[in-house]
Amino acid sequence: MSRTLRAAAVTGCAALALGLLPLGATAAAAPADPARTVLPAGDGWGSAEGGVTGGAAADRAHVFTVTDRAGLVAALGDRDPTPKIIRIRGTVDVNTDDAGRPLGCADYAVDGYTIEEYLAAYDPAVWGWDREPEGPVEDARHASQLAQRERVRLSVGSNTTIIGEGRDARLLGASLSVQGAENVIIRNLTLEDAADCFPSWDPTDGQHGNWNSEYDAIELRGARHVWIDHNTFTDGRNPDSGLPHYFGRLYQQHDGLLDIVRGSDLVTVSWNVFREHDKTMIIGNGDGAGADDRGRLRITLHHNLFHNVNERAPRVRFGQVDVYNNHYRQDAGARFGYSWGVGFESHLVAEHNAFTLARGTTADRVVRPFNDGQSMTERHNWFNGRPVDLLGAYHATGAARTIGDDAGWTPQLRTRVDHPAAVPVLVGLFAGAGRGIG
Repeated sequence: MSRTLRAAAVTGCAALALGLLPLGATAAAAPADPARTVLPAGDGWGSAEGGVTGGAAADRAHVFTVTDRAGLVAALGDRDPTPKIIRIRGTVDVNTDDAGRPLGCADYAVDGYTIEEYLAAYDPAVWGWDREPEGPVEDARHASQLAQRERVRLSVGSNTTIIGEGRDARLLGASLSVQGAENVIIRNLTLEDAADCFPSWDPTDGQHGNWNSEYDAIELRGARHVWIDHNTFTDGRNPDSGLPHYFGRLYQQHDGLLDIVRGSDLVTVSWNVFREHDKTMIIGNGDGAGADDRGRLRITLHHNLFHNVNERAPRVRFGQVDVYNNHYRQDAGARFGYSWGVGFESHLVAEHNAFTLARGTTADRVVRPFNDGQSMTERHNWFNGRPVDLLGAYHATGAARTIGDDAGWTPQLRTRVDHPAAVPVLVGLFAGAGRGIG
């Protein structure tokens, strides 16, 4: 850490200790029961046009404490929009049967599916490279995937708060789907290993083919007014480094950690940890989705830690996305592709962020455009302890695609903006599950 960065960090910590630099309005405005905390006014795009209250208005009959999958499914109530608070206590493993017994991948396999038969059927040496798998073996894989989906994908309805109790609340294997719902809060949870037992092989995906999986830890699809706060997202016990390679490609069992797609709007993502993952966060999942996404996907990301994530932190299409005061940390040996993906008709503003990347990783790799003619606003960001013009570093490589320097809008909804030199310490102290919530 440079002398300047160390001094700024110490100053920030001292101010926190004296109460002069509060941990955002979330802590200052929190009621006695954190489960009834609402998104503070002015805290990102989620606070616009009515804000986010989740289940804060829930009566006693709609406050639940759950310790297993059956209890969680019952509490979610088949997307009942009645205001509700769901407290998660301990570890809830969703790969379990109705009696709570653990389920493994073999338990979901149907129609005789085995990975050995699948590999034999679709080996490119046999099947070729110019068409996607089809036929009875692929049908069996898909049916098996749907069997697992019935267990692990959980639908969240409107006017819901889901919050972890204490410091060790964990959802294991779950994919929370907030589809077509409004006014949802998810806080203080570790969301671990939303793994797909049955990835599909696509030889036409890229130059060398790819394995593709289902299930994001959280997916917002057509959702509005959502606050995702103080959670930890991780592959945990099942990292990519432990997965096999087939046909020369990683047998990828993980999709996104937090994907925000298909007309979702007015979302604040604050004080979370995203750790040890590949395709981290996509905002807008198709160049052809303009009918749903144009004029929506207004998202704020602030005070999050992105630690050893390979890409998509985030990748943006269409949306007005405000990314500020986040810390991007990459350890030696960890894969790093890029952080900010500038996609089709995106309007990304990235300011006052801090990067602490491994020696040899250069500043020009932070930004990656995916289309010609894109623009973003990039200012006041620090790279390895000093201010760096990240767009300038990108253009200095002589890249074929240029990126304009004006996203076309100016963020207004920020409760606080910290100096990027202090961000690594602040985020390190307070981001993630079990931290910063009363």
